[in-house]
Amino acid sequence: MARKHSKHGSDADPPGADAAPLPVVVCWLCGRSTGKTIVWHHPVPKSRGGRDVVPMHAICQQTLIANFTNSELQRHGTDVGALLADPNVRKFVDWVAKKDPDFTATTAKKQR
Repeated sequence: MARKHSKHGSDADPPGADAAPLPVVVCWLCGRSTGKTIVWHHPVPKSRGGRDVVPMHAICQQTLIANFTNSELQRHGTDVGALLADPNVRKFVDWVAKKDPDFTATTAKKQR
């Protein structure tokens, strides 16, 4: 005789259906919600004594690395406003604001 009910729960309720939704993580630089991939970035580089990390999109981190040296990142510290004052970074953030959270692309290196 077949069982009417599974001893592991019903098929109507998938596992984890009653779990709370995951919290929304916001990118430190652009302010958009992060997608599947979160990069934990050191605002002050580890080589300069930085210990704190902030969540970012990979493309946002690539933009910072392409536009600033470790010394410049150390001077700015956790001041996002100072980083956004740079015209290249501001242009990037305005452009990426309309993109999907999981959007990726290559970034150009700053001409030094």
